[in-house]
Amino acid sequence: MSYIWTIIAKLVIDMITRQAGAADKDVTPLLWLVVFTTVVEFIMMWLNTTAAKKLRTGFLYTRLKLIEERIAKTMTLEYEQLEDPDMLDRLQKAKRSAEGEWMGLGALMSNMWSTAVQLVAVLTAVGIIFTLNGWLVLIIFVLSFIQFEYFDYIRIKDKEVMWDAMAPHWRRMNYMQETATDFSYAKDIRLYGMKPWLLGKYKDINKIELEHWIQSRKYWAMNVWFGQGISLVRNVLIYGWLIYDMLFNGMSIGDFTLYTGSAITFSMYVSQFLQSLGGMREQSAKVDDFRSYMDIKNADELQEKHTPVPEADGYTFEFRNVSFRYKGQENYALKNLNLTFSAGQRLAVVGLNGAGKSTFIKLLLRLYDVTEGQILCNGIDIREFDRTEYFKLFSPAFQEVEVFAFPLCENVSMRLSGDTDRAKAEEFLRAAGMGEKLDKLPKGIDTEMLKVLYDDGVDLSGGEKQKMALARALYKNAPVVVLDEPTAALDALAEYRLYQSFDGMIGGKSAVYISHRLSSTRFCDTIAMFKGGEMVEYGTHEELLNKNGAYAEMFRVQAQYYVEDGAEPAPAEEGGVVHE
Repeated sequence: MSYIWTIIAKLVIDMITRQAGAADKDVTPLLWLVVFTTVVEFIMMWLNTTAAKKLRTGFLYTRLKLIEERIAKTMTLEYEQLEDPDMLDRLQKAKRSAEGEWMGLGALMSNMWSTAVQLVAVLTAVGIIFTLNGWLVLIIFVLSFIQFEYFDYIRIKDKEVMWDAMAPHWRRMNYMQETATDFSYAKDIRLYGMKPWLLGKYKDINKIELEHWIQSRKYWAMNVWFGQGISLVRNVLIYGWLIYDMLFNGMSIGDFTLYTGSAITFSMYVSQFLQSLGGMREQSAKVDDFRSYMDIKNADELQEKHTPVPEADGYTFEFRNVSFRYKGQENYALKNLNLTFSAGQRLAVVGLNGAGKSTFIKLLLRLYDVTEGQILCNGIDIREFDRTEYFKLFSPAFQEVEVFAFPLCENVSMRLSGDTDRAKAEEFLRAAGMGEKLDKLPKGIDTEMLKVLYDDGVDLSGGEKQKMALARALYKNAPVVVLDEPTAALDALAEYRLYQSFDGMIGGKSAVYISHRLSSTRFCDTIAMFKGGEMVEYGTHEELLNKNGAYAEMFRVQAQYYVEDGAEPAPAEEGGVVHE
């Protein structure tokens, strides 16, 4: 619209100049010109408003869709990738690149629209100024190119000192914010007076960000001063030539008005255009972090072809010369393990803290891949299977139970309520010992969990969470059940009785039990004793007691805590074996 009014001003001045020397004054053309200009301006305003509205809606949809894809991508990453600090930094940059309209993807799309508008304005001005002097246009382009290149240099430096350098600190900042508002930390924060400590750590991170921000602003201040200098030189050349042409070449007042208005508009738009173009480059570099994150391949995606998981009545697992060490660690967490776990078998895995029990489970579930050796499932290396399909073989229940802020039935089925077999979910909750609690819940299995999303949400106790985890394992109904101390919050006798009941419910399924209470080993077919990352003993409960080795010693140490109450002995919490 700026150029329209510039052209209109020239036409008005030319009309007035002609009318001033005419005998008969006729202002009709002038009035029609005003009417035409007003109509055009209203049309342009309507088009601009409509286009901006549709573009903003489209931009928002695109950004939300990409956030959805990023979340989906994160849930397909390998388990061990989510423990890698470098990977978490990449995730942090990917999150920030699409989290708002002012950064990354949102800013890139906004800049694309403004850059397109400004490009049209700049080209229009160039066309007008070209009729004045073609060499002047060339000089302007050279100066603008220099300004853009300097802006690009500043953009790269700014990304280094702010965006890239701050990624790990932003991750720490998010952790501090989440910790301060996480209900599970609330008791410790208050009872231990952690407020000054946590705030001190948060302030340290803020100080680091402020230092990087100051350095970033220094670079942008340099860019502003350089851009202003280039703009000054550009304007001096344009106005100098216009004044020269008017004084010595007889340029009309109307033409002078046209070229002057075009020069003013050009100077404004070329600066905005270069800023928007540079902004696109800047935000595009940040969006590259998003693309880079989305392009991460896990082991399954790199594997061209997967062997289907065989359909069978049971599954036999063999650990063949398996060794494993965690990324960045020199020592092996598991060394030269050879073990066969047959279909329908009950296997107990026992050992002191750090013995390798949890690592064994993570390898069996393929949360990690072995460093050396093989794990075979019915004779096939499990790395040949699609990981998602392999996961379907297991119903795990862990000691640290995650409760989601959804209805209880969904927490059991891990599906939407509409896809949940409600009768089955309730049956397994009662079988896991939650019948009395279920009868007290206001909405039964439809009761929302946690107060983070619901005012009437319910928080389960530690023991109730672990019973829910058992119900979750039963509901999945997978061929292999894995219990990694899911009943540690229960008393010894309650745990023993629940294990007996649970063992009867899983029928002929295979099962792996990890427990620091050795009473749970009595009904297992075989027991694997781990120590220092190695399996040191393997056999039945009676065989290992007769062997009088590490297992027998552990059993005798715990025997003093056993409670005889008409049930199998069950050592109390204070026993000598603790969870890994």
